[in-house]
Amino acid sequence: MNKISTHSTLLLTLLILLCVETLDAQRNTRWQQEIAYTMDIVVDADAHQYTGTQQVIYTNNSPDVLTRVYYHLFFNAFQPGSMMDVRSLTIADPDRRVRDRISKLQPDEIGYLHATSLSQDGQPVEFSEEGTILVVNLAEPLQPGQSTTLTMEMEAQVPLQIRRSGRDNAEGVEFSMSQWYPKVAAYDEDGWHPNPYIGREFYAPFGTFDVTIHIDPEYVVSATAVLQNPEEVGYGYTTPVGETPDMSAPSTNGELRRWHFKSENIHDFMWAADPDYIHTTAQVPGGPLLRFFYQQDIVAENADADRQAELTANWEQLPALTAQGFEYANKHFGEYPYPEYTVIQGGDGGMEYIMGTLITGNRSLRSLVGVTVHEFMHSWYQGALGINESYYYWMDEGFTSYTTDEIMDELFGGSSLSGYQGYAALANAGREEVMTTHADHFTANVAYGIAAYSKGAVFLGQAKYMLGEEAFSRSMLRFFDEWKFKHPRGKDLLRIFEQEGDMILDWYYEYFVETTKTIDYAIDSVTERPADGSNAAQTDVTLARVGEFPMPLEVQVTGLDGQQWTFYIPLRLMRGEKAPNADQEQGWMVQEDWPWVEPTYTFTVPVPTSDIATITIDESGLLADVDRSNNTWEPVEE
Repeated sequence: MNKISTHSTLLLTLLILLCVETLDAQRNTRWQQEIAYTMDIVVDADAHQYTGTQQVIYTNNSPDVLTRVYYHLFFNAFQPGSMMDVRSLTIADPDRRVRDRISKLQPDEIGYLHATSLSQDGQPVEFSEEGTILVVNLAEPLQPGQSTTLTMEMEAQVPLQIRRSGRDNAEGVEFSMSQWYPKVAAYDEDGWHPNPYIGREFYAPFGTFDVTIHIDPEYVVSATAVLQNPEEVGYGYTTPVGETPDMSAPSTNGELRRWHFKSENIHDFMWAADPDYIHTTAQVPGGPLLRFFYQQDIVAENADADRQAELTANWEQLPALTAQGFEYANKHFGEYPYPEYTVIQGGDGGMEYIMGTLITGNRSLRSLVGVTVHEFMHSWYQGALGINESYYYWMDEGFTSYTTDEIMDELFGGSSLSGYQGYAALANAGREEVMTTHADHFTANVAYGIAAYSKGAVFLGQAKYMLGEEAFSRSMLRFFDEWKFKHPRGKDLLRIFEQEGDMILDWYYEYFVETTKTIDYAIDSVTERPADGSNAAQTDVTLARVGEFPMPLEVQVTGLDGQQWTFYIPLRLMRGEKAPNADQEQGWMVQEDWPWVEPTYTFTVPVPTSDIATITIDESGLLADVDRSNNTWEPVEE
């Protein structure tokens, strides 16, 4: 080969590699808006109000010219007559924590958040408040690739604790401050997302937060960020587990104390404050520092001394168990990417925020650990991945539920299959709604809850069923590593499943996410085929697809002598097949593909029917068959 040919071949090879890398990059990233918050607030704790300033540096990485910007003003939902109030009063099954409580709030109990002035790069802008949304008409259009600075003065009142955020929760925590600041709405390839707040989910761009809080010196402040001035606030911010922190803060001569926090690569900021917080820590080996804030005297209605001691002991055991949970998650679902995580007693149950959570604390040990694990696993899906909870709530809540089960099984033993029963019950009742429904627009709360928590978890359980344990585990780690900080969508994970499993799965996503069709397979008949001149007696097993949702099947056959086979029937739509799990290799029998249009399918077991003890469709329980009563055959006793 001459030098010119060699050069041409090399150039062509480099061009091909460049194209492949470009295509791969396009699959794994999208443009994202960038935001940097600097906020400074002064809290009037007695009045439950605060004032302050907010500076937002907003970078337009989209290809579009922006003439408006939208902010969320979540506290405005906690007023009689708000959309959240009306929604709770009119939906058939309102959230028990809300019901009619907003409608009964008095003027000093409502929440509000108002912008009192707003400018863009020093120029005043026109803005209007529409419930929980602030509409801002920019003084100068923001061109692609440009940044602008929006400066706001604000005033707010903290609502009585009803949902997630507020003051004076049921356990006596004074300030649970989530969704407390004017929050710039998300803008992505689908445009703006200024959804009015009715109590559902959140979605926002990644950025940085620099937050300073001035509050009376008796308050201990915790936040989902890294404290910058521990010496200034004057208490043991690295207290070992089990030790009481030094609360003897320096005298402020009656002045407010300043708490300064910073964080990066996050899309939300939550803080809490109470005079009675205890603070302890635990270090995850090779991972983040964990912080725990809870009241010195656990508040539990009608609790005697023994109950109080039990609750306190539960919180003292929580740090070590949480650290173990983090270790498991880091190994199986991806490395937690932030330096700290904070567990804070407060709120109205359990609610996730990046780098921390608010949870109620009057619980049994298992419940306390369970809610903590569930909320910290959100830091993988809602947090670091930044999944859009309004549209892909089933990924965030469902994946969190699935991984929580794994971790709780690791910590306490057992084997959980989260969501299957709830999903089947709703589907069989005919109350299911498609998972493409926006979180705010479900007809019933129960339909949303099952879609988000139960069906979302089942999505992963069935993926594990189809791919096998090794390919599934690789997929989950790869998904997190490739998509953290990038707001992935459902089909981004599906592509990884296809690549790791070497199969086509678009049909699975379409059926499971975009329809409410259900899976139901049955053993239709078991017939002995008599011996002939060349073959011993065998058994023909005919399966029937009763439901409209096709799936690959694993049918376990157990002989009277204990011999076991797994007859694996791929779906032709898959264009591939699963490798058996380690415990399935012996007796693994791959069959011909089942075309989805065929209502029945027959395979042959190489023994007479009289030698068979049981035949079962899916012993693993990972197939979301909504009627398992027809999944097992046993010989009829004469």
